[in-house]
Amino acid sequence: AEAGGKMADPNLAALPDSLLLNIMELLPLRDRMSGARVCRRWRRLVRDKWLWRHVDMTPYKMSSKVLWHLLRNHLRGNLQTLKARGFLHSFQKQKVFSPALMQALGKQCPNLHHLCLLEADLRSLSYSCLPTSLTTLELSSCEIPSAWFQGPSSSQTPQTFPQIQHLIIKNVPAFSNQHLANITCQGTLKTLVLSETYRVTNWGIQTAAPHLGDLESLVLSRCSIDDSATHFIGRHMKCLRLLDLSGNSCLTDAALPSLGSLASLEDLRLEACCRLSPEAVVATCQALPQLKRLDLSRVWFDERTVNQIQAGLPNCVVMSLAKGVD
Repeated sequence: AEAGGKMADPNLAALPDSLLLNIMELLPLRDRMSGARVCRRWRRLVRDKWLWRHVDMTPYKMSSKVLWHLLRNHLRGNLQTLKARGFLHSFQKQKVFSPALMQALGKQCPNLHHLCLLEADLRSLSYSCLPTSLTTLELSSCEIPSAWFQGPSSSQTPQTFPQIQHLIIKNVPAFSNQHLANITCQGTLKTLVLSETYRVTNWGIQTAAPHLGDLESLVLSRCSIDDSATHFIGRHMKCLRLLDLSGNSCLTDAALPSLGSLASLEDLRLEACCRLSPEAVVATCQALPQLKRLDLSRVWFDERTVNQIQAGLPNCVVMSLAKGVD
């Protein structure tokens, strides 16, 4: 405040570097980079490594030229998360993520753990080109080659491949049972999310399940599975804390008893599984001692039925869009 009790005019130049960096971190990427043209101080701050720990470029379709520029000038050892969008669904069919770019990214950013790619054509990219530091990989609306996720051969060392612990696959049409077998046999997964992967079937779950004993979170949403898939889940995945089977309309009451063996399960999501009966749901959930959340959204039980389910599960929050009853 100035003398006489009046407040001074706000002035960004008066803010300390630490606060300006926090503000810049909230800016969209383009605005952040434009800040380098404001003054020498801002140019120095924009180049600060702290500001480039988590980079989200998904609002933009960036060419490989722009990515190379960012890699040479901003993306360094502090980078932990990178999210980027390709040109798969654009008239401009550019190959953005080349092997050379990925290898340079892995070499220059040894602390990059989380990579998220949207609408990217990865068919010319070998899985071994991905940064070996990755532990989380997200692919949404991408194209991938048939040989992806294969582990090292006898002539290769495991250090040349990423050790993926968290794999999120959404709307990747090419992802198949073979891809699932390739990644699960490496035995490193803690989280597996498969959404709209229609080539993943019961056979894929049966093959993968014995390698997923340490899995803690499993999402199989709108896949081509039915009741038999839950048998392999209940038999092999004893460490599951979250299980999401939403959108699998083929599941019936016969799918639920196998889940009763998941003693660590805390969160069960059955959204839009419309062939389940309330009696089967309650019987299964009562066998789950750690269950805290049950999602029955779009199952369309009436309000009275939902209240009965909730009464049978006093230690569990039941989520539902219940229909009213007259």
